[in-house]
Amino acid sequence: MTTETIEKEKISVKEKQDIQPPKMYKVFILNDNTTTFDFVIAVLMRIFGHSFDSAEKITLDVHYNGKGLAGIYPHDIAETKADETCQVAKSAGFPLRAVIEQEE
Repeated sequence: MTTETIEKEKISVKEKQDIQPPKMYKVFILNDNTTTFDFVIAVLMRIFGHSFDSAEKITLDVHYNGKGLAGIYPHDIAETKADETCQVAKSAGFPLRAVIEQEE
């Protein structure tokens, strides 16, 4: 094979690959009547990496709107963060829930 043929094959393979970005998922924290404001802020900071100010704003969304957007991630990461949130809450005695929704 000549160098030119190899280069053409490389280009041909690249053109055929239609790589799509991964679908993204929103992780929402849901409101309940038991979980404390401070606990939700701590979860948002620890699990989702938010600053205190950002976590406080999201917690207010949870409180006043019933849910707050904690972050947007590929499916596996979103599911892991939602599960971790629920496990941490359960071990602390809170019914806090997090759910994921596919981004449109």
